[in-house]
Amino acid sequence: MSASGAALEGRGYALLWWTRRRGVALDAVLALLSAAECGAMGVGFANRAGLPVGLVVPLGVLVGLTMIARRQWPLAVVMLAIAVLPAQMGGLLALVGLYTLCTTDAPRRVIAALAGMEGVGTVIVTYLVLDSDAGLREQPMPVWFTPLVSVLFGVATVVPPVLLGKYVRARRRLVESLRDRADGLERELALLADHAEERAHWARGEERRRIAREMHDVVAHRVSLMVVHAAALQAVARKDPEKASRNAALIGDMGRQALTELRTMLGVLRAGEPRAEGPDGAGPARVEAPPGPGSSGTADAPTRLVEIAATASAGRSTVPRQRDGQRDGRRDGPCLSELAALVDQSRAAGMAVELSVEGEVRDYPDQVEATAYRVVQEALTNVHKHAAGAAARVRLAHRDGEVAVLVQNERPDGAPGGATGLPSGGNGLVGMRERVLALGGGFVSGPVDGGGFRVSAVIPARRRRATGGQPAGG
Repeated sequence: MSASGAALEGRGYALLWWTRRRGVALDAVLALLSAAECGAMGVGFANRAGLPVGLVVPLGVLVGLTMIARRQWPLAVVMLAIAVLPAQMGGLLALVGLYTLCTTDAPRRVIAALAGMEGVGTVIVTYLVLDSDAGLREQPMPVWFTPLVSVLFGVATVVPPVLLGKYVRARRRLVESLRDRADGLERELALLADHAEERAHWARGEERRRIAREMHDVVAHRVSLMVVHAAALQAVARKDPEKASRNAALIGDMGRQALTELRTMLGVLRAGEPRAEGPDGAGPARVEAPPGPGSSGTADAPTRLVEIAATASAGRSTVPRQRDGQRDGRRDGPCLSELAALVDQSRAAGMAVELSVEGEVRDYPDQVEATAYRVVQEALTNVHKHAAGAAARVRLAHRDGEVAVLVQNERPDGAPGGATGLPSGGNGLVGMRERVLALGGGFVSGPVDGGGFRVSAVIPARRRRATGGQPAGG
């Protein structure tokens, strides 16, 4: 096939009512055969009828050539074949015309009427031909022979093309339905792929926000306390060396806690990555960063930070480690039982904090307890940042089906705004709200009368089963 022909095939072939080249060739061959058959039968009809052969044969050839239009006008082709049936012409025209008519959406009544006319006409013509044959008359044959042969010819002329046409029509409709179904499935798959891509994009955004909240909660609270203790250390370094030493020890402990929590966070982010073993196979290899502008050729910052955190938590931390692994074999994150320790850390930094617990202590799902803990932690961090020296009150209420937390601070004495100069990214309240709303709870924050500030959250929760740790129904 030439390049132009290939391009034409790619665009789709169209010539009158044909859509494929092989259809044109097939119809042309059938038309020539039909014209030859009608012309040959026209010679015998002209001799029997006493008509000029030169007139009958051309007419028969023209009738046979109408086969070329069978796809566009199958009904006309069949009717023309029935019209020339008395002249014993158009046998092939009738067969192919009936087949083509049955492959279309023509009404069944029309098909049945034309097929009946063709069959009855074929029976009559065949009977007359056999009855007028002198050779058959001389032979002794039963009476039923001629009618039987005539009926067989009529059935053979009508039934095969009709059945074949019906079968081809049903097959084409099945193929079209399957093709439509495949196209529909392809469209559905495309929609599902687009939806999956949107969900993946949304999931990536949610994960980034979750990591940002975790990093903020883990680092901001510890670093804020370190800054407060550093300020106190600077103030009492010369007056009270013993107190300064205690503050320095607290700063070190808080720094190691922050590094340990940061190491845990980075470990979660790197979960599933292959660990490179050192030369002795005893531990992870040190990752060296290629020297570049402003680089001394040492390990990259995250890797170095993990190494520092590992060293600090392994040998020098004096604070009980409960971040690595599950607490008491149950939990991974912070829980409400640690609120007392959290409040003690703020008290050690010089804040007057009152903790009150109301209601019967219950066991909630991990996510609920972690969210309530983070709300209190961030609220106390904000008090350290923006209301240094102010007294605060932490209230934890266990209710039926929910847990409520409230952190409220007073206005610091001698400070109109209570700010300590600590940097703030403005994401603390946003992160708390996102955490609480993600669990279907309610979150309220804002100033109160007298210059203080209040953070309140109500988190719905189902109680954990005693054995499985999963939320129980009901």
